Amino acid sequence: MARPVQELYEKASGLPAADRAELAGLLLDSLEEPEEGVEEAWAAEIERRMDDFDAGRAETISWAELRAHLHRSDR
Repeated sequence: MARPVQELYEKASGLPAADRAELAGLLLDSLEEPEEGVEEAWAAEIERRMDDFDAGRAETISWAELRAHLHRSDR
């Protein structure tokens, strides 16, 4: 690890967990700029899904069912 990076890491390691998480998110976001229109497409998809949920058109399962599915060995 380069010296400036090591120094930044040491300073950041002393931050509270919430601040470290925020910094990590900012650093990850800085690595890749989303393609044009991606944010708008995700916003539209979220809106569509919320509309389906609110209208009762979305099929839902309980947390217990989801957890059981995730832990099945045959998936």
